[in-house]
Amino acid sequence: MTTDVAAVPAPETAVANGHGEAHTTARFGALTLGSIGVVYGDIGTSPLYAFREAVMAASGAEGLPTPAAVLGVLSLILWALIIVVTLKYVVILLRADNNGEGGTLALMALAQRAVGTGGGTIVLLGIISGALFYGDAVITPALSVLSAIEGMKDVTLTFEPYIVPLTIVILVCLFAVQSRGTARVAAFFGPIMCVWFAVIAAAAVHPIIQQPQVLLALNPLHAVSFMLHHGIIGFVTLGAVFLAVTGAEALYADLGHFGKRPIQFAWLSIVLPSLALNYLGQGALVLSDPGAIVSPFFQLFPQGFFRGSMVVLATAATVIASQAVITGAYSLTRQAIQLGLLPRFEIRHTSEAHSGQIFIPRINQLLLVAVVLLVLLFRSSSALASAYGISVTGTMVVTAMMGFVVIWKGWRWPPLAAGVLIAPFLFLDLTFLTANLLKVFEGGWMPLALGALMVILMYTWRRGSRLLFEKSRKLEFPLADLVAMLEKRPPQRVPGTAVFLTSDPLSAPTALMHSLKHYKVLHEKNVILTIETAQTPRIDPADRVRLEQISPTFSKVTLKFGFMESPNVPKALAIARKLGWQFDIMSTSFFLSRRALKPAAHSDMPRWQDRLFISLSRSANDATDYFQIPSGRVVEVGTQVAI
Repeated sequence: MTTDVAAVPAPETAVANGHGEAHTTARFGALTLGSIGVVYGDIGTSPLYAFREAVMAASGAEGLPTPAAVLGVLSLILWALIIVVTLKYVVILLRADNNGEGGTLALMALAQRAVGTGGGTIVLLGIISGALFYGDAVITPALSVLSAIEGMKDVTLTFEPYIVPLTIVILVCLFAVQSRGTARVAAFFGPIMCVWFAVIAAAAVHPIIQQPQVLLALNPLHAVSFMLHHGIIGFVTLGAVFLAVTGAEALYADLGHFGKRPIQFAWLSIVLPSLALNYLGQGALVLSDPGAIVSPFFQLFPQGFFRGSMVVLATAATVIASQAVITGAYSLTRQAIQLGLLPRFEIRHTSEAHSGQIFIPRINQLLLVAVVLLVLLFRSSSALASAYGISVTGTMVVTAMMGFVVIWKGWRWPPLAAGVLIAPFLFLDLTFLTANLLKVFEGGWMPLALGALMVILMYTWRRGSRLLFEKSRKLEFPLADLVAMLEKRPPQRVPGTAVFLTSDPLSAPTALMHSLKHYKVLHEKNVILTIETAQTPRIDPADRVRLEQISPTFSKVTLKFGFMESPNVPKALAIARKLGWQFDIMSTSFFLSRRALKPAAHSDMPRWQDRLFISLSRSANDATDYFQIPSGRVVEVGTQVAI
């Protein structure tokens, strides 16, 4: 999951040191603290439910867990943390950065660049992993907050009827404050999560001292023995064990905000030891009292004030985990828009200092509705846990596949060596995915259905946009021919500059053709403006603008933006002025063509897909707003196209 809560201390250092260069001690400390708050919120709250669900799955029909089941599950959890999180993400994938940025779509762009032409399969993998992430973004807030509020049952049973309503109230409040920006909240994330990790580690020490045999779980043979002797139950248990590593993808996704070294240091020195201790503590507690498996996390704390305080702290930690995944959905959506996988949505910037802090109202509304429906539908964290693993395991499988492409083609490793490195992780991810697929009828259908819906939407938008581009090009007049004609026999000239936006710089923009047809005049200066999205997260301002004079009165301007940037045309044109283009925003008119789409009699897409693409294009945000062009300087020309 990708998060944009980068306004923890020294955000500019996080951007500048995206590749993990050396930091000063103070800045390194600030970035480490920030990564603990933002990156590790999700995986840090897994102890609330992961061990309980795994042991209950391992116990099967027997009821109370046996010592062998407890040690086997513990061993599986600990080694999943070591292999999946530490080796795959911390050691290997953090090195596969796209200009300092990480995450699913950044990896997709990196793999595409490594493959060159014909990267259709890579794009499909990117679409699938992006779509599955939306499933994760819906389930994480629902499961995390619900599991924390359920701790009230361990304080007093009178709270039980209020668990679901209180969860919904907290979630509604969480989504309601998103529009205000997360900068102020983010400053508290790190310290709160530091307290969280310290407390969950400290609470586990006494039970471990009481039951030192729990340390035998560190031996991987217990994990192997459990899987060999438990057949299908062992496989089902593996699906629940995976809950312990959900959130690991955030390590990679937040690479650009904090840098490689702080993320690695925070994991190895604080997060991993705290999680391992807490899981061992829960295991020790269940070894001494098998009945404690009903709620092993909260029963690590004494009844009364301490347990009540822990419910409050757990709620704060789960809200932080939810915040990270919500802002991750905004970030992923912006990347998908820039890469041509989704229509333009309104994007609001909530910070003047950091461009990564954004708010997308439509995504916020859709997530809130989906999350509340999910809580009302499942009503308990145990029921929701069945739905959780599929979307995350699916994302991890795709990440491993694209990682192989980057290591082979991008890093120029021999294919055999790249395969030997990635194959064990891919095998493990596929095993976890298969185990989670066993839970399809218990709730796992939900992320699959949501993921399938997002794949259809992204694929339809990408395919429809390509068909529209090809049809428009056939209908349009070559720009070079038109300019030659106009320079030879120019129409009436009017003072000022006209900027014509187009996605195809080789063809005459529709707005220019209609302007000549209806007004029969031409401005003194005319600019054909094309906006390109690069396969890198950000573009150096020096490379932002490309100018090309094609005649005395016509020029081409190409503006380039990274896929994590929000296009700001006036600001970019100010750079063009420094390059010698005489540009005055107050005497410039921007001409845009607004296409009205209708289904063609014979289309290359099925009729339902035609209609879906047309409805998506109608929902797209206005280009004037999206490119931040002053609306008072814009002239829109309508045209109808059959798709």
